[in-house]
Amino acid sequence: MSRPLLGQVALVTGASRGIGAAVAVELARAGAQLVLVARTQGGLEETDDAIRAAGSSATLLPMDLVKDVEKIDMLGPSIVARFGRLDILIHAAGALGALTPVAHIQPRDWADVVGVNLTASWRLIRTCDPPLRAAPAGRAVFITSGRVARPKAYWGAYGATKAGMEHLVKTWAEEVASSTTRVNLYDPGIVATQMRKIAMPGEDPSTLAQPADVAPEIVALCQADETRNGQILGRISL
Repeated sequence: MSRPLLGQVALVTGASRGIGAAVAVELARAGAQLVLVARTQGGLEETDDAIRAAGSSATLLPMDLVKDVEKIDMLGPSIVARFGRLDILIHAAGALGALTPVAHIQPRDWADVVGVNLTASWRLIRTCDPPLRAAPAGRAVFITSGRVARPKAYWGAYGATKAGMEHLVKTWAEEVASSTTRVNLYDPGIVATQMRKIAMPGEDPSTLAQPADVAPEIVALCQADETRNGQILGRISL
């Protein structure tokens, strides 16, 4: 089996379930050493079991991306101190918030969605920029949503924070363009995740694409031969 990422180190957020977990397993199959971030220890351990079955190993970091900001800031230096490098960043963690009119968004819900979708993106960029630039072919992929381009009633907090994330990531991509680092966004379209189940409880998840269906496309963006930068790629639908 081809293992093009053998020897590389990848940081994945939202790795306890859904797209983040599926991408972590796919990265393991490609040979990467994983550093996994999510809120729940139990979910991370389930992903770790799948990674071990794929022939790799993982370091598990239970972390709340809203509350544990100092831990986020130390991710880049800590990973380099332990492994000597960081090659790949996947920000798959996301917060939906309450689907409600903009005028009814509660401050607590707003803070959580902004914290995960936007502020954590900024902090991850800050902490991972130096080691990714130092890597032979640093790669970063941020999971976005078609809701940015197609606003819909009640999705204001989610769409606004994803829009902010897109702008931040595209700006970063411009800043690293002269280096060997490549930064892109990926829109998975409609996928059977927990977030989708909460948003659309009446859907039959068996009729939707599964996280494992989109994971190979995301991992492909982490390859050394990926030359695109600052683009929104993927299935582009919502």
